[in-house]
Amino acid sequence: MTAIFGLVLVLSCLLATSIGPVKLDFLSVLKTLLGQSSGLSDQDRTLLLQIRLPRVALAALVGAALATSGAVYQTVFRNPLADPYLLGAAAGAGLGATLAITGSGKTFTAALPIFAFLGGVLAVLATFLVAGKFFSDPSSLLLSGIAVGSFATAIQTFLQQRNSQVLRPVYSWILGELTVADWQSVKWASIYIFLALAILIRISKLLDGLMLSDEEAFSLGISPNKIRMIAVGAATLATATAVSVSGLIGFVGIVVPHIIRGITKRATNRALLAISLSGAAFLVLADLGARTLISPAELPIGVITAFIGAPFFLFVLRAKRGGIQ
Repeated sequence: MTAIFGLVLVLSCLLATSIGPVKLDFLSVLKTLLGQSSGLSDQDRTLLLQIRLPRVALAALVGAALATSGAVYQTVFRNPLADPYLLGAAAGAGLGATLAITGSGKTFTAALPIFAFLGGVLAVLATFLVAGKFFSDPSSLLLSGIAVGSFATAIQTFLQQRNSQVLRPVYSWILGELTVADWQSVKWASIYIFLALAILIRISKLLDGLMLSDEEAFSLGISPNKIRMIAVGAATLATATAVSVSGLIGFVGIVVPHIIRGITKRATNRALLAISLSGAAFLVLADLGARTLISPAELPIGVITAFIGAPFFLFVLRAKRGGIQ
């Protein structure tokens, strides 16, 4: 089953690199990527290798990071509606990006990904500090995340009001974008995202033990606090990295894990790799829609994911409430 999701990802990437305002022949694209003579002009090769391919690669990385982090958060917090931004990562990254833009006065600055990454990580660390000794309680950690996120959002709003001339680029980043994708972004983002995903997949066999009470987990030889810290730390690293290079893209971490678990009929620990691959394919196709639906203009990719994810979120919420009743 995992091989099928991998094939879907490959086909999605080939489709996304072929389609756009300038259409490229599918077979020529495939030959070029395989290092064979394809007949593409120098201009088309530059379009493929320097513009579309890094954007598709970055979309795949971000999609895998958000989907996997969402699945892990849902397990750690025993909440099917948990998403990767739960502990203040989104608000912290948004504050970091706002500081970078307002400080430079530019639409985009090279410091933006760094500030967004640091903002997301620091916000989650603050969440753990606020939770203190209660970090092992998912409810306390969740409430701490809400408090830290609200504080970061308040500071961000203040900065935006004081620097109204840069509101547009800030909001554009908040809605999610991959327009500034390049190989340098792909390179550094892949390091942190692959590291985080490797850790999560390595401990995946222990994740479902967190759905039990701590006493039951201990009886199975699982240290729930240790696994919880490792899982949240790795998921936060993946989320912060994704946000720093793409802005805030919602619903990927909710939609993809539920769909894949429904298809595979497997628990999180057995479906984590499939969730990663599917998350990558989902965001590659979402970005393709963002680039082509109103071509030659572009939609923010966050609009596409919200259009798909919001109804799905309501469906899951209704199903959850129905299960409770």
